[in-house]
Amino acid sequence: MRNLSGDYIVEFVLVGFPTSPPLQLLLFALFLAIFLLTLLENALIVSTIWLTPSLHRPMYFFLGHLSFLELWYINVTVPRLLGAFLTQEHRVSYVGCMTQLYFFIALACTECVLLAVMAYDRYLAICEPLHYPSLMPFSMATRLAAFSWGSGFFSSMMKLLFISRLSYCGSNIINHFFCDISPLLNLTCSNKEQAELVDFLLALVMILLPLLAVVSSYAAIIATILRIPTAQGRHKAFSTCASHLAVVVIYYSSTLFTYARPRAMYTFNHSKVVSVLYTVIVPFLNPAIYCLRNQEVKDALRKTVLARCPCSKDIPDWCAIKPDKKGTVS
Repeated sequence: MRNLSGDYIVEFVLVGFPTSPPLQLLLFALFLAIFLLTLLENALIVSTIWLTPSLHRPMYFFLGHLSFLELWYINVTVPRLLGAFLTQEHRVSYVGCMTQLYFFIALACTECVLLAVMAYDRYLAICEPLHYPSLMPFSMATRLAAFSWGSGFFSSMMKLLFISRLSYCGSNIINHFFCDISPLLNLTCSNKEQAELVDFLLALVMILLPLLAVVSSYAAIIATILRIPTAQGRHKAFSTCASHLAVVVIYYSSTLFTYARPRAMYTFNHSKVVSVLYTVIVPFLNPAIYCLRNQEVKDALRKTVLARCPCSKDIPDWCAIKPDKKGTVS
């Protein structure tokens, strides 16, 4: 395959996680289990929100988009990693590498913006409860979701445009388990300052600006909660956004560590471990953190899925989390 600079790039080699064969099989089983559970969890949440009219509200609308995003997000990196564990085939074509990079960046940036949108939604619900229906109608929620997806894919296109113009020579070994920006920049033999600058500026825009929106929203939320006179009222208000805050902390801390720096990373072994956190673990935990602790979603899951199973009465309440009397998140 020929890149825009005119150099012929045949393939790259993804190092992945080089270990002994028995450990490779163990890692394969572990990642396969997480992968399948992630697909099941997020598919259940998307279908439940879609099929349950009582969940057709902005909060669950955004949760559905997040779960739909996670379905694609984990499919960008994990299937190729599973194949490498089994076959020891670590080669990836230039086109395959750039395609994986494009969709990975697009979905990662979309998630950053979507998390900020969800924080803004919680801000309106807690700080402006009387005006919430008029401030966040379904049309506004649709526009915000579309903006999240559009900005993420546009940002990825701009990054890839500059990275694909670089010339690659010498070693084609990428010390990572998927095609990422920093390892690719380290392989180029042309001037990478412009590509690094574009990557850094877009990382600031797509990570730090949404993070600023999240921090501002939660500053207002905390101030409002502290003015609630009763401890029970404060707990009830905070419980509606505690799950979102937990995921925000995990996701943004790992992405900031990895991407919000102007130069390519130099500790790639540590980078691979951190990358597993936000490419595999976060999509796996999001459904449990967000939705399975919500009584409305649990009830909808039982009605749409478990109620149709003949043995549903024998299935334990594996996601029961003592909700309050009104069925809100706890």
